[in-house]
Amino acid sequence: MQWLQDMWTKEGTGIPKDAPKKTGLALFAAIFAREWWEMVKLNILFLLTAMFVVTLPAALVAMARVCVAFTEDRNTYLLRDFLEALVRYFWRATAWGVAFAAVFGIWGYAVIAYAASARDNLLLTVPLTISLVMIVFVTVVACHLLVLMVMRDLPALKMLRLAALASIVRPLPALGALAFAIALWLVHIAFYPVSVFMPATVNFSLGMFAVTFAVHRAATMVLATQQDSEPHARNASQSV
Repeated sequence: MQWLQDMWTKEGTGIPKDAPKKTGLALFAAIFAREWWEMVKLNILFLLTAMFVVTLPAALVAMARVCVAFTEDRNTYLLRDFLEALVRYFWRATAWGVAFAAVFGIWGYAVIAYAASARDNLLLTVPLTISLVMIVFVTVVACHLLVLMVMRDLPALKMLRLAALASIVRPLPALGALAFAIALWLVHIAFYPVSVFMPATVNFSLGMFAVTFAVHRAATMVLATQQDSEPHARNASQSV
């Protein structure tokens, strides 16, 4: 049974230290080629833990933590890292999940209401457009906040501010990753039933990895800005 234990607990594969450094889509493809089997197992773990619905936000955060490790080329012990993150971030993830669900509900209702009324009054296309833009922006903020949460422990308001800043500075990579995740599900629908096993094998974990990979740079940038500002704030308070 050692092989079964090693399947879930052994250290992930690394890369040669003398290998040329890759960036962008080439790096994304290289990581996927190296970690694809880990992503399949990660997808299974997510499905098993998210099926209770109440654990869905925490399962997303746990999956994001593993995907950040993939992106940063850190050693991963899949089962241990996933379960530790699931427990550690459960309450925070649940609170953020409820908050974002409420925000999406409000703006979603606004979109439906304005879309129904805009057919009779073209002036309502303006608030309809604003509502659509806000849904997209909140989605991008949620992606950045998800990654920031597993990269650094910060107060809620500060984390939200950094997520919003990252979303303003670099929104396009997140939008591209979301488009990629949507494309995975469109492929699943278009080629069904041939693609019947896609959600069970790779759709969730690969989509999360795409989002994590895309927003990681912006998250790193805003966290570096946060670190640089803290010494100045301490020096100012000491001088006073």
